[in-house]
Amino acid sequence: MVIFMKYLIVIEDGASDYPIDSLEGKTPLKVANKPALDRIAREGKCGLIQNVPSTLPPGSDVANMSIFGYDPLEYYTGRGPLEAASMGVKVNDGDVIFRCNTITEKDGDIVSSNAGHITSEEAKILIEDLDAYFHEKYPDFKGKFYPGISYRHLFVYNDSDLTNLDTIGVVPPHDIVGENIKENLFIDEDFDSDSPEVELIKKISYESQEFLENHPVNQKRAEEGKEIANMVWLWGQGTMPAMPSLKETYNLNGAVITGVDLINGLGVCSESDIIEVPGATGFFDTDYKAKGEYAIEALKNHDVLFIHVEAPDEAGHAGEIEEKIKAIESIDKYIIAPVFEYLESQGDFKVAVLPDHPTPIDVRTHTRDMVPVAIYDSTDVENADSVQVYDEDSVKDGALSELVGCNLLNILLDNE
Repeated sequence: MVIFMKYLIVIEDGASDYPIDSLEGKTPLKVANKPALDRIAREGKCGLIQNVPSTLPPGSDVANMSIFGYDPLEYYTGRGPLEAASMGVKVNDGDVIFRCNTITEKDGDIVSSNAGHITSEEAKILIEDLDAYFHEKYPDFKGKFYPGISYRHLFVYNDSDLTNLDTIGVVPPHDIVGENIKENLFIDEDFDSDSPEVELIKKISYESQEFLENHPVNQKRAEEGKEIANMVWLWGQGTMPAMPSLKETYNLNGAVITGVDLINGLGVCSESDIIEVPGATGFFDTDYKAKGEYAIEALKNHDVLFIHVEAPDEAGHAGEIEEKIKAIESIDKYIIAPVFEYLESQGDFKVAVLPDHPTPIDVRTHTRDMVPVAIYDSTDVENADSVQVYDEDSVKDGALSELVGCNLLNILLDNE
């Protein structure tokens, strides 16, 4: 295959939504000022895309694996392994890697799935001290905690006797904020609640609370009126996936820009280059302008660039309508517009813009609905469809109709 153009894929995490009463029945995508994205829709082709297979949970791990061109039904093993790849955590055969959130518990309920967006510096102390606590109390403890960014960490466990540890369905904490922990810990209702695998996760979760509740870091946070990180939540576990590189599969030299370990992990597993952008936080305060500037530089020596922005998803989880609109507008102004202008000055290119999944304001978690996608081809503008703006409803009249997420790269490459 001869690469004759540049490929840009912009992932507006969780941007798709349901109609909101306070927006007069519109969605954030419908009210946001997004001229660059609307131009892509107007001069390109649009449709709906399903990034989450019906048999898998609608997580960012599954959805973004699809967007990267890998069928989750074949390659998905869990969220934890992808984040481990990003963090450079060395794993061994038989290791089960969990995503580990620092959360806030109060009166038996999850008050916050992110401990008030605790700082990485504070969380590092908590996680390292927690790891030391378990190893000191249990000399034969077979697990290890690894601190990450803010509330996002890892726990790795290896015990050949716990053969089902990687198959237990644990509810993601952001799905049950405000709900009782004991009633919502596991997804698999038929799983043996007395199994050693379940007992292990419960033991680590509840014992972590005993240790963290009065930790000096949390005492200081409480004095400052902040939510405390008084418990860890293990979920999204699995073993390392075996994924071929983008070069092997698509003959593409890839690069990734994101502020999230999960997406960087997909980049590592696909052997794409990880572009470190100062100020890329994975939250509302991410540096959109820097992402756009670094994207332009990355496109100079890469065939395909994935730009992922987490902010719309975080706004959906928090129920923050204005933050979601602001995030969509900032992506348009500081990323899509300048990068599109650069590509126009260079030659032939294709741009695809899409969310990975919806994170509706009223639901505050991910759903598996199809999401809008717009594809611009600089060599085929004369065959644009009739769609004039980019939103959840307008794209339904587009020429792309309904797509399957893991086919997106092949569609861009004209392989389908």
